Parts: sequence; C-alpha cells; structure tokens
Amino acid sequence: MTSSNSKFSAVTGSSRKVADNAADWHNLMVRWDKLNGRGFQLATNIVNMRRSQTDRRPPDDVPSASTSQSFPPAVQQHTAAAADLQEECSKIQAVVDQMVVVVEKMERLTAVQKGLQDLEEFQFGPEGRASPLCHSWRTREFVDSAQVLLAAFSQELKLKQVVLQELAHTASADLQLVYLSCWLHQPYIPPQSRLTLEALLLETGHRPL
Repeated sequence: MTSSNSKFSAVTGSSRKVADNAADWHNLMVRWDKLNGRGFQLATNIVNMRRSQTDRRPPDDVPSASTSQSFPPAVQQHTAAAADLQEECSKIQAVVDQMVVVVEKMERLTAVQKGLQDLEEFQFGPEGRASPLCHSWRTREFVDSAQVLLAAFSQELKLKQVVLQELAHTASADLQLVYLSCWLHQPYIPPQSRLTLEALLLETGHRPL
C-alpha cells in the first residue's frame, strides 16, 4: 500500500503524516505476515529434522579415527543431518532478525505519532486541536492505535525469540508442537490488532467508508 489516495492526496502537515504512517503500518504488518509464514515453514523443517535425528542415532561403539579410516555410514548421516539442521537454524535466525527490524520501524512510527501529539499540545494546549485530523479521530486516537499495535508486535517478537532459542534443543515432541503452534497462531497478535489497523486505514482514507 502506498500513502497516496484520492481523498488525502492534497493534504499536507499533520494530516498527511498520519496518512503516511497508516500506510507504513499496513506495509510493515504485511511484511511481518510474510516473515511469519517463512519462519513457520523453517520451524516445521527443524522439528522434522530433530525427530529424524532421534529416530536414527549413531551407535555408541563408534570406532575411533585411529582404528578406522572412515566413519560408518550411520555416523556420516548423523553428521550431515546436524549440518542441515544448523543451516535451517541459521535461516530462522535471519527471519527473526528481520522481524526485529520490522518492530524497530514500528517503534519509530509510534514515536513520530507521539511527536505530532506533543506538537499539537504545544500549539493548541493540553486538549490538542479542536478539529479532527482526517475523518473523526483526534491525534490522541492515532497515538493510542499505534501503541496498541506496537505492544502486540513487541510481545510477539519476544515469543518468537524464545521459540528460536528452544525449538532445536527440545527433545519433547509435545513441546515442539507447542512451539510450532505458538509461532503459527501468534497469541500476542489477536484479531483486535487487525481491526485496529483497518480502523486506522479507514480513518486516513486508505479504505473506503
């Protein structure tokens, strides 16, 4: 989504800034959803690899290098599987790193919105401007919406970071499924967050009323 639309294309100042911010929120949440889907696929791969490793552990009586010129096939397979697992872990780490960047951009959007509110309070007093910025919202309502979204995605990021640290190291199949479910269903981003975004887009003219 771009920040241009027919109703607000000629709006400048604070009104245009909140419209631009709303478009940025939409784009960041779309980006997050794509990363979440990619991360879930990688997390599923990691769980499947861990289960496969558990099913075919190498024997304990492996000959040493001094008594054997090459490792047995079972050991070679285990080593290759460990390398593949590490590669998937590196990929999901990269996904979480990109999610960190998304949340940092959300923090900046929220800070900009709060700055607009502070500016209006300086110009017009504690109650801010008398007229709404776009359709009906005051600046405070844009700030509240940004803070709600930021809180949700910040908490979800913390959960993702926990899953990242634990997923490849747990041997419990049940716990692995819990981690996968948490990643997929994103409990800290409830449907209300999506409604908050839609309200923001409606208010700024990015969605038709």
